[in-house]
Amino acid sequence: MEQDVFRELANRLRSAIGLLDGEQNAQLRQDAIALCDYLENPIFRIAVFGPFNYGKSTLLNALLGKRTLPIDLIPTTGAAIHICYGNELHTRITLSNGQQISENGTDILKQFAILDDQRRMREDVTNVEVFCPHPFLKTGVELLDLPGTDDQEAQDALVRDQLLTADLIVQVLDGRKLMTLGEREHLRDWLLDRGINTVVFVVNFLNLLEPDEQKQVYNRLLFVAESFRSQLPNNISNIYRVDALPALRYRLKGDTAAAQTTGLDMLESALQSIVATRHENLAIRFPRVEAIASQIQQAATAKVQAVSAEITVAQQKHQSKIEIKQKAQNLIQKGFAASVSDFQGWLYLPKLLERYQSELVAALQQGTFNLWEQDGFKEAIQEHQQGIVKWVHQASEFFDRQPPPDLTIPFPKPPEVKLPEPPPQAKETKGVTPVAIATGLGWVFGGPVGAAVAGGATYLLNKTPSDSAPPKSSMSYLEQVTQAYTNAATEYLTCFSREAVSSLEAYEKLAETVINVNLTNEPLKLTIEHHQLQLLQNVLDNLEQELERMRLALNSSSG
Repeated sequence: MEQDVFRELANRLRSAIGLLDGEQNAQLRQDAIALCDYLENPIFRIAVFGPFNYGKSTLLNALLGKRTLPIDLIPTTGAAIHICYGNELHTRITLSNGQQISENGTDILKQFAILDDQRRMREDVTNVEVFCPHPFLKTGVELLDLPGTDDQEAQDALVRDQLLTADLIVQVLDGRKLMTLGEREHLRDWLLDRGINTVVFVVNFLNLLEPDEQKQVYNRLLFVAESFRSQLPNNISNIYRVDALPALRYRLKGDTAAAQTTGLDMLESALQSIVATRHENLAIRFPRVEAIASQIQQAATAKVQAVSAEITVAQQKHQSKIEIKQKAQNLIQKGFAASVSDFQGWLYLPKLLERYQSELVAALQQGTFNLWEQDGFKEAIQEHQQGIVKWVHQASEFFDRQPPPDLTIPFPKPPEVKLPEPPPQAKETKGVTPVAIATGLGWVFGGPVGAAVAGGATYLLNKTPSDSAPPKSSMSYLEQVTQAYTNAATEYLTCFSREAVSSLEAYEKLAETVINVNLTNEPLKLTIEHHQLQLLQNVLDNLEQELERMRLALNSSSG
């Protein structure tokens, strides 16, 4: 049941850390990944760490009763060495390319698990495992030998990551010196601040001091240990004196009585008691889970706030943009309405007749209708068209809308003038010649023929040179001709006004879709940001639910 809780919580942590920024939360991401691997591993791991040359590997060899790990006078351990149970002593090395190298014994450690001449770790080694047939390991315990700290930055980073994956920390101290500033910082930053409080201090090298000095130093270190509230079973101390090198020598010789004088048996007994009572206890793992989860929650909450602020800024910009568009829309609407109103007034038939009827009559009489329509009339209309269409094009560009087809004003066919039949010819007297009514505006004398041009129709009439004015009947005919031209011009302008007004009304309806768009409902396109915000919030909620589930399980097990 507990393992299921850990596994589900690891999934929640991975989901949360996956949403955080990589560079900004690089260390937290690394801690979370290490913690997730740790939660999914049911083995009880005991990590031994401390500054270089403190005798960590020697202590582990003494516990195992054989020279399993390489030891020397100079710092040698260059990898995290996992010591697990196996039927026989052998070593397995995993390289970064996935290759595995397995050999009997541990001699291969000298090639892959110690520091090089520049005191650097090998970069191609990802995992080092030693399998040992020791009964303590058979109980589901794994020992972890870590590189020395305060030597190289890469080694410190490796140790820091690995500490998060251990159920019990054995911090080795040098009895010849009080706890250094670096050790205190590691105790705070690497352990306490990350919820790791299952720590046992082992004091080495006290045997190298005088008896009085040993007691004085041990009491000081005892005070340091007591100030650190280790979460251990009742009646289990968190500080032990072990003379590592003598203990190893006695164990190798099989001198059990002598080994007991080194303090090794007391440490072994404490470790066995801790493992027996806390192997399946949530209390060991939950504090560090809560510490790392709290950091993840803070980072995720900060990102939620950042994304929310980003959305707020975008919304403000969006609102400002809408307000600008609304002002522009108001100007465009007014400009468009004014241009349409001007054109409507121009197309108002009484005004159109007043302005153009006499011009059109003259053009018809003079046979220059096409010239009048093209150079004068259409130019005036085009000016109005352009004034209206420009507002629609501005709206289309500003509001990112597809513009309608441009305003088109249809023109009627050229007018056809229907002239009345001319009056009967007067009798010819005294050599009277034909009379011509020319253009309906007067009499033309001096020529044998007069031509009346009306919409392409030509009429030939007799001319009387002896008369100084047309006869009365002819005068009435001239009025009829003039009226015919006037009627043709009126019909043309009336038809034009009607069709133009209809086209303008149709164009106004099309322009409505561009000019009168509803800007207040224009959506804010932040789909990715909104999705990210929702995802972050869901992950935070799921993580908190899983933490609460673990708290309940912890309370249940402790009760």
